[in-house]
Amino acid sequence: MWSRLATVLSNKKVMVRIAITLGLLLIFRFVSHIPIPLFNAESITQAIQQEGSFFAILNNFTGGALGRFSILALGISPYITASIVIQLLQMVLPSVKEWAEQGEEGKQKVNRMTRYLAIFLAFIQGLALIIGADQNGSIFVPSITNPNAMMYVYMGIVIAAGTAFSIWIADLITKRGIGNGTSLLISVGIISSLPAMFTSLGKTYLGANAGFGNILIFASVIIIYLAILLGVVYLQIASRKIPIQYANRQGKSDSNIPIKLNSAGVIPVIFASTILSIPLTFAQLFNPELGSDGWLVQIFSSDKPIGFVLYVFLIVVFSFFYAFMTIDPEKISDNLSKSNAYIRGIRPGSDTKNYIARVLFKVTVIGTIYLTLLAIIPIVAVIAGLPQSVTLGGTGLLIIVGVATETTQQVETDAEQTQYSGIFK
Repeated sequence: MWSRLATVLSNKKVMVRIAITLGLLLIFRFVSHIPIPLFNAESITQAIQQEGSFFAILNNFTGGALGRFSILALGISPYITASIVIQLLQMVLPSVKEWAEQGEEGKQKVNRMTRYLAIFLAFIQGLALIIGADQNGSIFVPSITNPNAMMYVYMGIVIAAGTAFSIWIADLITKRGIGNGTSLLISVGIISSLPAMFTSLGKTYLGANAGFGNILIFASVIIIYLAILLGVVYLQIASRKIPIQYANRQGKSDSNIPIKLNSAGVIPVIFASTILSIPLTFAQLFNPELGSDGWLVQIFSSDKPIGFVLYVFLIVVFSFFYAFMTIDPEKISDNLSKSNAYIRGIRPGSDTKNYIARVLFKVTVIGTIYLTLLAIIPIVAVIAGLPQSVTLGGTGLLIIVGVATETTQQVETDAEQTQYSGIFK
C-alpha cells in the first residue's frame, strides 16, 4: 500500500491531474450554490421533504443543489438518464448499434446524441419541476406578481444550461484529470451530504438527549455503518473468474474472463427508485393534501408493505436485465472463437455461450441478494426509528465505494504506465 502511494506521489504528471480534478470539483461545488434567477427556493422545500419524493433522491445525488434550486439543480443526472436511454436504444435500433460498433467516429456520434438528449431532458425535467413546484404556491420572488410563460421557459433554459456545464466539467475531469468525470461529480454530491447525516444523528442521540441508551445507539449506528462500508468494498471488487486457454499457447495460461459479483452496479436500484417515486411525486405535487393511507401511497411508497415488495421485485428484475445486457454471453463466445481461445472442458460455440450464461446467472443471483439487502437497509433503519437523513447502506454508499475503487485503480495504472515508459527514454 505504502509503495503504491509513494509511486503516485512521486509522479508529477499524475499529481497535476489530481490537482486539476480537485480544482474542477471545487468550481463545480461553488457553482452549485448559485441560485436560479427569479426563483423562490422555499417553494420546493416542502416537495423535497415529502416522504418517498423523487426530489429527495435527486437532491441527494446533486449534493443539495436541488434543495437550494441552484443553476445545477439537476446536475449530471439528465446525462445519466440519457446514457441509459441510448444503451437501451442500441438493443432495439440497428442504426444506433452500428454507430457504437464503428470505432472512434461511431462513438463520437453516440456521445453527441447522448449530450443533445441530456440537455433536452434537462430542459423538460426542469420545466416540469418548476411547474409542479408552482402548485404549492408561487415559485417566483415576491416582487414578481404577474409572471408570464417566458419566465418559466427562461428558468428551464437556465437549468438545461447548468446540466450542459456539468457535462463539460465531467468531460474536463475525464480528459485532463484522473478520469471518471461523471461518476466523480455524483460521488462528490453524495459525500457532501454525509456531514449533515452525522450532524442529524448527533442531535438526535447526543447533546441534550445524551444518555446511556442513546449513546449506545449512536455508537452502534457508527459501527454498523463502518461494517457495511467494509462489506461493500469487499463485495464491490469480488468477481468470478472463468479461466480461458489459447490453442496456440502451450502451458498454463493466466488469462480469464472476470464476472463481477455486481455487474449491474447501482443502476437497478436507481431504476426501481425512480419508477416508484415518480408517480407518487407528481401526485403529491398536484395534490398536496394527499394522505398517507391512500392507495397510491400504499403501492408506490417503499416503506409500505405493497410498495416494499414491488421495490424489491423491480430491483431483482432490473439486476438480471442489466447484467445480461452488460455481459453478453453470445458476444463473449464469438470473441473467444475469433481469438482462438476456449474455456477448458467446454466446447466452443453454443456450449461456451450456455456455460457463460449459467455462470453469469449464478453470480447475478448472489449479487442481486447483496444489492437488495443494501437497498432495503435504509428503509428498515427509518422504520426502526433512525432519522431519515441517516442512510445506512443504500445507493449512495454503493456509488461512493464503486467510484473510489475505480478511480484508485485508474490513478495507480496511470502512475505505473508513466513510470515504465520513462525507463526507455
